[in-house]
Amino acid sequence: MKNIAFYIASRYLLSKKGSTAVTFITWLAAVAMSVAVAAMFVIISVFSGLEDFNKALISNLHADLTIKSTSGKTLKNFDKINSVLKNNKEISGFSRIIEEKTYINYNGKGDIAYLRGVDSAYTKVNPVDKTIFFGSYPTFEYSNEVIMEHSLQNRLGIPVDSNTDFSTLFMPKPGTGIINKEEDIYNKKEIIVCGVFPGNEQLNNYIIAPVELAEELLNLPKKSAYQIVIKLKNPENIDTVKQNLLKTLGKDIEIKTKEEENAAFWKMINTEKLFIYLIFALVIFITTFNLAGAIIILQLDKKQQAKSLISLGFPLAHLRMTYFYTGILIVMLGIISGLILGTALCYFQIYTELFKAVEDLPFPVKIVGANYLIVAAIASVFGIAISWFFSKISKDYITKN
Repeated sequence: MKNIAFYIASRYLLSKKGSTAVTFITWLAAVAMSVAVAAMFVIISVFSGLEDFNKALISNLHADLTIKSTSGKTLKNFDKINSVLKNNKEISGFSRIIEEKTYINYNGKGDIAYLRGVDSAYTKVNPVDKTIFFGSYPTFEYSNEVIMEHSLQNRLGIPVDSNTDFSTLFMPKPGTGIINKEEDIYNKKEIIVCGVFPGNEQLNNYIIAPVELAEELLNLPKKSAYQIVIKLKNPENIDTVKQNLLKTLGKDIEIKTKEEENAAFWKMINTEKLFIYLIFALVIFITTFNLAGAIIILQLDKKQQAKSLISLGFPLAHLRMTYFYTGILIVMLGIISGLILGTALCYFQIYTELFKAVEDLPFPVKIVGANYLIVAAIASVFGIAISWFFSKISKDYITKN
């Protein structure tokens, strides 16, 4: 009997005979479900692409692990930390960093910037040298060779790789007492911009220079470090490596993962993702009321047929299953066609990059298997619930005149 109910439901959906209005409303419900599913799949695929894009931006600023001091800016016992990190087989590279705000001036134009002093091993942790699109990475032979973020260099109009055009960095001096001369206020150093790298929200206004320049401007002793950044051979072991380092290095340091360094950023990303799911779940829920209308119209149109089936001994429960199966078939048709349409649109954007987030940046798209399951599950839950609720037709409704 259940097979008969499914057969009748499939005939209701596929048969060319019957009321034109019923056929139109039934296929309208399927098309509406298909469009809603495709829209949700495309949006969350774009969001997956944006998530990966943001991770790439973060990777240019933060390493797998970052060691900082819990008492003051400067790390203590640097030699001990250096020795422990060198002997750790899980670490592929590490670099000491000194980062501070500074003021840069060139030909009367000035701006606030972030000076990041790094050692020669920095590119093993962060391959920023591969992102330079004009000029070259510092040789570390001279402490005043730097690379600069593009928008900062462009605003100040600083020539690149010029041995005659110098810009000046100013670093305020800490201390108290009467100021007698200019040198009591700040340290200054002339620099040469030898390369330019692209900026983003995480690296705006950055100057990357040899760590010796930062030590000189801040009056710090040699081998000073505000933080040490670490790249692991296998990032999946990050928690184990972190705990082992904490036990070895003592209580005066803290170690943060990339995610912990950007806790607020990831919280924002996850909140946006949740709201996207909720909004499009609501869209699909509203769309399923087209399905409810299709089932109700089908019941009205097939009332005489239903009465005949009941008279021939067809159980009411199986008649209800017929309408339920009809709703399920409409939902499945909408989900499958919607996912196919959504996938096609995603591949179209991947290959053509037609739609742009900004002038030079197309919307990133990433097709993930989990997205198929999420969209199909949401549409199925609402579709099954609506089909079940509106298939509960009563016997009196069928048999009364």
